[in-house]
Amino acid sequence: MPTQRRPSPLGLAVLCLLHGGPLHPYRMQRLLKEWGKDQVINVGQRSSLYKTIGRLSESGLISVRQTERAQQYPERTVYELTPEGREFVLQWLAEMLANHRNEFPTFPAALSFAMLLGPDGVLVALRKRSESLHASATELRAALTEYASGVPRAALLETEYQLAITEAELRWVKQIVDELADGSLTWTDEDFAGAAEAYLADPC
Repeated sequence: MPTQRRPSPLGLAVLCLLHGGPLHPYRMQRLLKEWGKDQVINVGQRSSLYKTIGRLSESGLISVRQTERAQQYPERTVYELTPEGREFVLQWLAEMLANHRNEFPTFPAALSFAMLLGPDGVLVALRKRSESLHASATELRAALTEYASGVPRAALLETEYQLAITEAELRWVKQIVDELADGSLTWTDEDFAGAAEAYLADPC
């Protein structure tokens, strides 16, 4: 797969939106926000959207349909899928659904060095995370309830997924918090001192 066609959430979103018909970038951004897709796709910066559109255009997946200008708005470029793009987006979508890959989220990275904070520091941090996860889960449940009656379930699968992942993480974080609180999970600097010295002394 060429570099410019490397899968990305925002690139996929642009292609999928254009699969429904020609659009200009401002309308793309508004639709993603109106449909709540900005919860799983970063569309906050319009510059990122324009860069993505540029890459998709250079790769031959989308093209300019027309340039339009309403009296009260600046000139806007309307894009559409090319025949190749229309075929490619479905292939791309299927691959992204099927293939699991490590996306290197920040939380596991922080956990890998959490011992530096000491048990008490980790306990404080994870209690705050537990509160944040609980609030997120509550919001996601509310969103599902709000839209369930008027939106097909297939259009809410990403929210269901977010809720499942959030609840699973919340259960795990609560378990670690309980173990830190009752002392069944603990450590000291001395526990790591010997291993650290051995690694630092290794000439390789």
